[in-house]
Amino acid sequence: MSAVRLLVLGVMRLRQPTYGYAVRRELLSWRAETWTNVKPGSIYHALKQLTQEGKLSAFGTQGSTQGPGRTLFELTEAGEAEFRKLMDEALVSVDMEELGAGIAFMDALPRAHVIEKLREQRRNAAVVRDDLLAMIPTFPGRYEPPHATDLLELWSGVFDNLSNWTGGVLERLEAGEYRMSD
Repeated sequence: MSAVRLLVLGVMRLRQPTYGYAVRRELLSWRAETWTNVKPGSIYHALKQLTQEGKLSAFGTQGSTQGPGRTLFELTEAGEAEFRKLMDEALVSVDMEELGAGIAFMDALPRAHVIEKLREQRRNAAVVRDDLLAMIPTFPGRYEPPHATDLLELWSGVFDNLSNWTGGVLERLEAGEYRMSD
């Protein structure tokens, strides 16, 4: 799954019809480059790819006094389906960039659906944490390079923290916080 694809589809969904530079500007206003790997080139590449795949369609051209007209895009039905598929994948992911992109647009989905997916994500994080801790006895000791025990404890701690963080988001969702699609 590509967090960039999800971010582009999500912004397109919010602002359509819109053009590539507006998508880029929106993501920059969110400071998305600090929590994802999104770069200007990846945004334009995603727009081109999504258009070729029929997930976006050219809606028309908006005139500009500072150069050529800008092509306006909008989501197609296939684009909406792709957005929902990527959202489901992102909300259960233990990859921080993917999960972050999913959280950014979680209000586009019904509350119960997001809660279900985030519960699954919390279980996934706990499984990864437990698997990492279970590997400790099979690696060289703590005091020998590559100090695998310390590395496994570090990584398991990251996933433990992720699981706890997800629990906090779930508590807020279950308490009715956030405005959701339903």
